[in-house]
Amino acid sequence: MKVEQGVLWDLDGVLVDTGEFHYRAWSKTLSERDIPFNRKRFRATFGMNNAGILKTLLGYTPEPDVVAEISDRKEQLFRRAVKGYARPLSGVQAWLKRIKNQGIKQAIASSAPPANIDVLVDELGMRSYFDVLVSGFDLPGKPDPAVFLKAARLIGVPPDRCVVVEDAVAGVEGARRAGMKCIAVTTTNPAHELKEADVVVDRLDNLPLDIFERLLS
Repeated sequence: MKVEQGVLWDLDGVLVDTGEFHYRAWSKTLSERDIPFNRKRFRATFGMNNAGILKTLLGYTPEPDVVAEISDRKEQLFRRAVKGYARPLSGVQAWLKRIKNQGIKQAIASSAPPANIDVLVDELGMRSYFDVLVSGFDLPGKPDPAVFLKAARLIGVPPDRCVVVEDAVAGVEGARRAGMKCIAVTTTNPAHELKEADVVVDRLDNLPLDIFERLLS
């Protein structure tokens, strides 16, 4: 009997470099509310969902309606900015095709809201590669493993037969907590901050061709 295997992809910073679009959207949104923000604070919160980001930035848990209001503004600015400008990162298309041809199930497991995932997947023409698209927007945020465990459940693959591809420290920790292998890409964070991952690379096209087979064996 074939043992199912899965690859769970983070979206921002892994499949597409959206860091600058997110930074500008957050900067504008937070400046309108006089909330201090800079690139250091941005990098420290990248990979979290918006509720986690705002809790970290403010130092307390804001009311749900405040989170929703700020999030709506920020994500509208983000989606407007990426339209027509989103491009897949190096090696992404080749790996998605290769993994699909190998019969390995694939899912997006992202902290982004569903509307962002839909916009980016369609902008990049990637929808056909994925069995499911999972948003962790309304789940406990990374490093909580909730989004990874949900994605694994939806594609019908045990956690220990999944590899997560991440760029955020919180995502790498979430993969570890989920009991999954992890490949980290240094798009957003330096290699030494991602050292808990099983494999760390600068670009996906630098990965050995048998890396998923080795991690899943």
